[in-house]
Amino acid sequence: MIKLDTSRAWKRFQNRYRMVVMNDDTYEELASFRLTRGTVYVGLSMVFVLLVGLTTALIVFTPLKYYIPGAGDEYRSVRQLRQLQYRVDSLERQDAYKAQYILGLKRVLSGSTAAPLDTATLQIPAPEILTD
Repeated sequence: MIKLDTSRAWKRFQNRYRMVVMNDDTYEELASFRLTRGTVYVGLSMVFVLLVGLTTALIVFTPLKYYIPGAGDEYRSVRQLRQLQYRVDSLERQDAYKAQYILGLKRVLSGSTAAPLDTATLQIPAPEILTD
């Protein structure tokens, strides 16, 4: 069985390296960085997490989500479902009104129930005479 030497691996992880950026024509040193494998790993991990977060935010909070196959259809279908529910509710209401009207009409035509008399008095104003 292979034994892993963790102390040696940890030392390699903490070894310091120097990264130098130089001008190729003049060999002038433009920048110098002291790095370890750990700082490179942490830095690249942070950049990766930041890019994934920004990409996710861009897709979620902008209309780009409609261009993703399958995802845009879900949002549209929810909106269409609500519109269809409103339409079905209004049709059911209209159907109930029509059924009530037809039932009342059948009762009146069959003579089983008399229509209630209107006993409200009307205030009819006297006609005005126009004089020139």
